[in-house]
Order: sequence, then C-alpha cells, then structure tokens
Amino acid sequence: MPVVPPKLRPGSSVRVIAPSRSLAIIPADVRAEADKKLAALGLQVSFGEHAGECGDFVSSSVGARLADLHAAFADPDVGGILTVIGGFNANQLLAGLDYPLIATHPKVLCGFSDITALSNAIYARTGLVGYSGPHYSSFGMKHHFGYTEAGFVACLMRDGPVELASAPAWSDDPWYLDQEDRHLATGTDWWVLQEGEAAGAIVGGNLCTLQTAMTRDLLAQIVAPKADLAGLPVIGNVDFGHTTPAVTFPIGGTVEVRADRSAPRLTITGH
Repeated sequence: MPVVPPKLRPGSSVRVIAPSRSLAIIPADVRAEADKKLAALGLQVSFGEHAGECGDFVSSSVGARLADLHAAFADPDVGGILTVIGGFNANQLLAGLDYPLIATHPKVLCGFSDITALSNAIYARTGLVGYSGPHYSSFGMKHHFGYTEAGFVACLMRDGPVELASAPAWSDDPWYLDQEDRHLATGTDWWVLQEGEAAGAIVGGNLCTLQTAMTRDLLAQIVAPKADLAGLPVIGNVDFGHTTPAVTFPIGGTVEVRADRSAPRLTITGH
C-alpha cells in the first residue's frame, strides 16, 4: 500500500534542498518572491546546509546533497521538503539513499524535472508517495503562477479529491530572464488519443525521450500500434513538467481517468 505523507499546513516548516542544481544559481529577486509566496501560504522556509554550494555540474558533491536530503527527512521539525530546481544529476543520489531512514520519517518531497528520479525510486523502495510539482524556485515566478500554486495547495495542503482542468494559457518561456515581458499562448486543451475509463496508481514524471519534437499527430502515431494500450484511456497535453503553469500530482498516488473527447476528466483520488 502507498504511504501518503502528512499534509503541509499553515505553520509547517519546509526545508529547501538542492539534490540537483545549486541554490547559488537562483537570483536574489526570484528567491525573495519565492519566500514571499511561501510565507503567504503560512509555510516556514529553511535551507539545507549545502544547498548553496556550487561545484561540478553546478551543484554540490553527492555526499553533501545526500547529507541535506537525509537531514531533512530525519529532522522532526521539518514537515516537508522542496527542491531548489531540477537539472541533470539527481540520479547520482540513488545509490546512496537511506531508504530505511526515509521510510521511518515519511514526509512530502516536491519537485519536478530530474527530481522525479528520486520520487520514483523512493516510492519503489519504500512506498512513500512523492510529488511532481513546483520547485522552490518556481515560487519565484511573479506572474501567471496562480494555476500552479492552486495545484500545489490542493495536492499538498488539502484533503479530498483533486479535479484537474486544463490551464487557460501556457508558456515554456525562460520566465526568469524577464519576468515583466512574458507572452502566454492559448490552446491548451488536453488531447484525447484513446477514449476509455481507468483508475490506478500514478508513476512517471520527466520522460525525456518524449520531451522534444512532439506533436499531437506524432504522439498518436506512437500510441496507436501499442497492443497493450488497446481499450485503455490515453490523454496527452496535460499541464505538467517544463511548462507554465503546471499541475502537482502524487507519484504513487491514485487517479481516475475518463478519456471522453467531449469532456475528458482527470481526478486525483489518493494524494
């Protein structure tokens, strides 16, 4: 059975750690905005001892990153863990993760991109549900963050089912370069590639093999010949990952999928 960690509540302490790229690359204005948004949610922010170290791969050593992650899980005053940002090397930590320690102190771990390598590994070895959702740095977005923040709150700070809906507009722009000059595009409806209904556990996250050169027609071509997907609902273009805005979803949680071309529905039922 999946282990759902305790929800974050107003007053909860959140530890920010850098399992991938370093806090050192986050500009001061982005950090200030992130601190303001998290404080408005009633969350108290602290930082891992090594979060700001910056060496090879724009991060700290494997040992330092593991030390911060393990310290965050072990600290009884820490209610949840946010990652600074993603990158390319969080998978360096997998061999050194203290799974018994993590299992003994279940708590929220939230981040996306390569951070989902950690969440999936922890779920596979301990049953602990992790969350593909905004990083600490994501909260530094001054505009167009409402949908993302609402999804974070619904999944990590509230109980009950979460009904997902497509975002009204989206962008994959480098928002941190000029926060006042941003242009979002419309046309974010989900793609129902195969109709049907199903319910089950959520796994996955950052699937780089499908990340580039992707269109609706190409995705349909990939899905269509798969006999093991026959009769199963398939929905694409859902708002998560490296776009703005993005939903938060539980890795190891449960979801109900209704892939109806007239009214597709995704409901997170266990988070």
